[in-house]
Amino acid sequence: MNSRSQYKTKQREMLLGYFEAVPGVHVTAGDVCEYFKSQKAPIGQSTIYRHLESLVDEGIIKKYNIDGNSPACFEYVKPNSHKDTEICFHCKCEKCGKLIHLHCDELKAVGVHLNGEHGFKLDPVRTVFYGLCENCR
Repeated sequence: MNSRSQYKTKQREMLLGYFEAVPGVHVTAGDVCEYFKSQKAPIGQSTIYRHLESLVDEGIIKKYNIDGNSPACFEYVKPNSHKDTEICFHCKCEKCGKLIHLHCDELKAVGVHLNGEHGFKLDPVRTVFYGLCENCR
């Protein structure tokens, strides 16, 4: 067990509860801070950042660094799910910045094709399609 994960504070449990309530949703640290601020919850920004990194280290949430222009996103990983073995891709809206997490068999086939026919192993977690989301079109 990581030394940071040994402390089960009220703030850590609040943060974990937040992520459990939004499974499959990508949120930034800023989103999390805004949520707790709007709830007038007793959890500060530095505490949120510290616990986010701890939860990533523990494998409870995943951290995605999509590009150098966007803040990292975090996603809750359900216990005993096989998230690490799943292939996922991302779409990013160029207008609002929304990040969409894709689990798409057709895109998996593209990865298989690139590997088999071109000897190129695609990193699906870092593969991002840019365009406009449904709301921004």
